Amino acid sequence: MKANIVTEKTNLHPRNKHRFGYDFNDLIKTSTELKKYVFINEYETQTIDFSNPDAVKALNNALLIKDYSIQNWNIPKNYLCPPIPGRADYIHYIADLLAHSNNGIIPENESVVGLDIGIGSNCIYPILGNSIYNWSFVGTDIDNNAIQNCKKIIEQNPKLIDAISLQLQVEPRYIFKNIILPEDKFAFTICNPPFHNSAFEAAKSSIRKVNNLQEIRTKNPVLNFGGQNAELWCDGGEIGFITQMIYESAKYPLQVLWFTTLVSKKENLPSIYKILDKVSAVEIKTIDMAQGQKNSRIVAWTFMSKPQQNAYTF
Repeated sequence: MKANIVTEKTNLHPRNKHRFGYDFNDLIKTSTELKKYVFINEYETQTIDFSNPDAVKALNNALLIKDYSIQNWNIPKNYLCPPIPGRADYIHYIADLLAHSNNGIIPENESVVGLDIGIGSNCIYPILGNSIYNWSFVGTDIDNNAIQNCKKIIEQNPKLIDAISLQLQVEPRYIFKNIILPEDKFAFTICNPPFHNSAFEAAKSSIRKVNNLQEIRTKNPVLNFGGQNAELWCDGGEIGFITQMIYESAKYPLQVLWFTTLVSKKENLPSIYKILDKVSAVEIKTIDMAQGQKNSRIVAWTFMSKPQQNAYTF
C-alpha cells in the first residue's frame, strides 16, 4: 500500500499523538477492518471517506487500539462518533490548566479526578484522560442507553474498571445537582455541550457538514456525526446550557478546582464572560483550539484564589 505523506498539524496541541496525521498502514495492521475504507485520494495520499459512519468508526477503533490500548470500543447506531484528535486536544489543555495550579507540573495519577458532563455513549474523554495521564473520572449523562454502553466499554477494558464510574442524571434540567455530593472533590469538569436550540437546527447543521465533506448537495445525507437529541440540542442551545452550568458551578466553589466547557460559537463568549463576572469567578481562561477547518475554544473558570489553587492536593 502507498506510503503516507505526513504533514504536521500545527493547530493540534504539541503533545497530541495525532499531530502528524494518521499512519494508515500501521493502523490497518492494528485493525484489519479499517483496510476496506482506506483509499488514495486526488492528492496521492491515503484517507477515508469521513462522511461514511462505518469508516469513521473503524478509524476510531484502530486509533483506540493502537494509541490508547482500548479493545472492543463500540457505539450504538445514531450516537455521536467523536473525532479523537480534537477530543485528545481538550484533555491536553486540561493538563496544562492543572499544571497552572500545580507549580507548572502536570499531575499524572489516579487521584486526579475529572467530572465528564454528558459522557455520551462513547466514553471518549475518560478513556483518553486515563490512557494519557492516568486520571480517574466520573461520567454523567441524562441518557440511560448511553450510560449502559459506556458500562459495556469499561467492562471490556479491565484497566478502566477502577478508573471510571458512571452516574445517570435523573433530573435533566440540572447539571451538577445530584452529581456533586458534599464529600466530592474534582480537579476539573469537562463538557462538550449541545450546540443547537432545536432538532431542526441540529439537522440543518449536520446536513451542511456532510455536504462540505462530500462536496455534493443532498437533503438526506448519511450522517457520520450521528447524535441523539440530548447530544445535539437543548432548549436555549449552547449558551443556555453553559449559562445553567455557570450558575450551578457557583454552588460548589471549593469542590472543583477548574470548571471547563467547550464553546463552539465565538459570539457566545461576551455573554459567558458577563455571567462569570456575575457569579464572581476568581480566574477565567479562554483556550483557543482548532482541528482542520473547525475552530473552537475552551472556557475555564475557578472560584479558588491562587493560594487556594496552590494548596489543592492531587
